[in-house]
Amino acid sequence: MSITSWLAARSAAPPPRLAARIAETLGTGSDSLPAQVPERCVDAADSLLRDLLGRESSGRDLALDLLTVDALVTYAFEAASEDPASLMARADAAMRRLAAAAVE
Repeated sequence: MSITSWLAARSAAPPPRLAARIAETLGTGSDSLPAQVPERCVDAADSLLRDLLGRESSGRDLALDLLTVDALVTYAFEAASEDPASLMARADAAMRRLAAAAVE
């Protein structure tokens, strides 16, 4: 099962534009194994967040990308919850990584 398949199996599907932006942001990594979903989603969220922080604009035109970052992080933790023993370490690593994007 790929990340794309894993995402499609979620019970609450995102709106079409958001789903398309999530898929675009995941890119070629969307064929990764299900165990890689948390890391791939955080990778993609981090990359898009860094791109957003580097843009001149801060207006409404960023809304879809901000929602995409949020959705990717949410999916990362939904997938990570399947392995509760590693959840705290994953949360700490993701929080540090995403926070670092704001100060770099």
